Amino acid sequence: MARGRAPLKATVTYLEQTQRTTQLCPMPVNLHVALMKQAEMPLHFYRYLQLRTGREWHWVARLRLSDDALSKIIHAPEVSIHVLYLNGAPSGFFELRQVNAETVNLEYFGLMPHAHGHGLGRWLLAQALETAWESSPLKVTVNTCTLDHPAALPLYQKLGFAPVGQSETFIHPLTDADLLRIAKSA
Repeated sequence: MARGRAPLKATVTYLEQTQRTTQLCPMPVNLHVALMKQAEMPLHFYRYLQLRTGREWHWVARLRLSDDALSKIIHAPEVSIHVLYLNGAPSGFFELRQVNAETVNLEYFGLMPHAHGHGLGRWLLAQALETAWESSPLKVTVNTCTLDHPAALPLYQKLGFAPVGQSETFIHPLTDADLLRIAKSA
């Protein structure tokens, strides 16, 4: 039987952007890249994206949800999910939620390990922000924590986000039992 892992303490930083970034972030050259909005995403594919993109950074909340609960979140009309493909393979994604007429939240953003080091992070974040600003909100929000990729907070700030608050939390890492349940749901 798998034992639970000790909770990890994390500091969450809340950020917001109140105007479109003016930073130019061209797509890296000599890569076969596609970015596709995913309509009616299958739950198993979403879980795959979450696990492969966020496992190292302890993205666990969505992976622990039931099918019904997850479906209500990701299939809601105010949510859009865009998948990055590198050389034909899924390589990362971003998820946006229109909170209200004034705010769009960048719920998730990240690259899978095989996509790191190609210069795609900055470009993908710029694409996420351009998409978020299409609905003309007053602000775009995101949060990150000390368990995320070390470049996350600096990258958000480089592209115009400003910290507006912090809090402390505990993240309970995935157990072997969690991973088995996720694998069985695929």
